[in-house]
Amino acid sequence: MAFLLFSSPLPFSRVALLLKLSSHRSWFPNPSPFFTRCRRSPSHSLNPHHSQLKSFCNASSSGLKPVAWSMAREDVVILGIETSCDDTAAAVVRGNGEILSQVVSSQADLLARYGGVAPKMAEEAHIVAIDKVVQQALDNANLAAQDLSAVAATIGPGLSLCLRVGVCKARRIAGMHNLPIVGIHHMEAHALVARLVEKDLHFPFLALLISGGHNLLILARDLGHYVQLGTTIDDAIGEAYDKTARWLGLDMKKGGGPALEELAREGDADSIKFSIPMRQHKDCNFSYAGLKTQVRLAIESRKICTENNPISSANQDDRSSRADIAASFQRVAVLHLEDRCQRAIEWALKIEPSINSLVVSGGVASNQYVRTRLSHVVNNSGLRLVCPPPSLCTDNGVMIAWTGIEHFLAGRFDPPPPANEPENYLVDLRPRWPLGEEYSQGRSEARSLKRARIHPSLTSIIQGSMQQQ
Repeated sequence: MAFLLFSSPLPFSRVALLLKLSSHRSWFPNPSPFFTRCRRSPSHSLNPHHSQLKSFCNASSSGLKPVAWSMAREDVVILGIETSCDDTAAAVVRGNGEILSQVVSSQADLLARYGGVAPKMAEEAHIVAIDKVVQQALDNANLAAQDLSAVAATIGPGLSLCLRVGVCKARRIAGMHNLPIVGIHHMEAHALVARLVEKDLHFPFLALLISGGHNLLILARDLGHYVQLGTTIDDAIGEAYDKTARWLGLDMKKGGGPALEELAREGDADSIKFSIPMRQHKDCNFSYAGLKTQVRLAIESRKICTENNPISSANQDDRSSRADIAASFQRVAVLHLEDRCQRAIEWALKIEPSINSLVVSGGVASNQYVRTRLSHVVNNSGLRLVCPPPSLCTDNGVMIAWTGIEHFLAGRFDPPPPANEPENYLVDLRPRWPLGEEYSQGRSEARSLKRARIHPSLTSIIQGSMQQQ
């Protein structure tokens, strides 16, 4: 099977990618260098846990499929590292789905101090936490690094400064212990972690991925094969929650989304008639910039002053007014999700009539109001709603390790990096990295849609690699 180079950028690949970008054509890496490098790995052999892996590397160039190698699924143990944004996370997961450990170091204090993610501050926090978090994950799993089958790390999308910390740590561990490495797409991991939770969740399925930086509706046709039905054209729902929470003077240490959901329970959701975004656009794309503006104007019109007046200090009338805004905002924000999901289900069933599940994942999927409202949409469409537990919805190492397992068992991984890799090595980071190819009917006419692509989509790379077999 052709091999996909996830995270070890070869010099020729960067040149080829740059040449392709101007024509917006997909770039597919040449799989042959992997097998050459695998056979030319350092003279010391892979550790005993990788004996089957070495045989597979040599056999692959002869045309054998990944399923031909003999490494049992339950023998696979992968460390996952996640540093795409504001949490430092690591986890160790076994191939059968057993979570051996899960560690997260939150940056909630930084978020409260800076009113959001400050990339340079977030990077420094990752640097301080990464070694301790990874070691704790290994210790909690009662394993040493040499006991691992491979290391997986998020390489995109996300903040470059933050991504670099996790990828460099993963490469140091992999190089030191001669371990294969798997580069992970952050949004794919949010979708696939549902397959760890629900063992009977099979492809194809529909997924709504909602977080602080992303709104994404995808049809997951197979591992590595995704169709993008809709995306955000400006601000994601999580960012809108956070900004509204900050404007209302809520305690950001618990997270803007949870704080706003809690306050909204006290308010009248019909008290303010906010407009539902993009009702005139009959597609599956999302926009929250306009709703944010409506919220800001509502706060100003009610003369709510939150500067030096947090919610904890507000009198009853002031608190009630803020609660009404929170509830009204949440109602319309989620109505926008419902509207887009309903259309996406219709489109997905036309493409893949066999789908029976909608996966909802990402940080905002922890919101109980969101889950309740979307459950009505799904039930009316005859599908089932699959939501990972809240601890697996927010950014975490488990989803990275599990997605690493899925691709590792499919034969998609990089060989061990050099043990003496220089610190200034140019690692492969993909801050803007589409997950799937855009559905033709779903293209938005909205002018603000962010179409900049630095890398071809994960789907185009994998599908192109498979076509070279």
